[in-house]
Amino acid sequence: MFRFSILIGAGLLALSSGAVLAADALPQPARVFSERNAGAAAAVKLAALRYAAFWNTGDPRYAELALAPDFIDRTLPEGRQQGTAGPLQASRTFRAAVPDLKVEVTDMVLAADRVALRLHFTGHFSGRFGDVDGRGQAVDFQAFDLYRVKDGRIAENWHLEDNLTLLKQLGALKP
Repeated sequence: MFRFSILIGAGLLALSSGAVLAADALPQPARVFSERNAGAAAAVKLAALRYAAFWNTGDPRYAELALAPDFIDRTLPEGRQQGTAGPLQASRTFRAAVPDLKVEVTDMVLAADRVALRLHFTGHFSGRFGDVDGRGQAVDFQAFDLYRVKDGRIAENWHLEDNLTLLKQLGALKP
């Protein structure tokens, strides 16, 4: 009985820490547009907000909650690994260059199993990106993501970042 109580307690602790993680630091969109009622869209919205929280904090636990085990990046950048390992590595690399990276969800559109997001990334380039050293200059660029959500997790992602603006700000491209 005592062992059973410990197992139940440990299970509840694990569940509660996951619930705190799922609710804490989820960026709130400035605007949400949905053709569905709030209840029907809740799982799709939660997956998108968890993924935004991953980019906002760098905490891989949000990515693990947001991404399906068989996640596919449909606009995979050259050199990035497919699956959940790709975004995890991309976040580590980018956060090494921009340690104070923040993400704001500017717009969210929910339709069936899809969610489209307009994201606003900000921070300061104080690390290293490729062969360029940061000098603390501001980073401020937009991105657009489209997700297909299945069973409460992002199964597919299509994304476009304003890399031209970003690379100019980093000093990797001359204006």
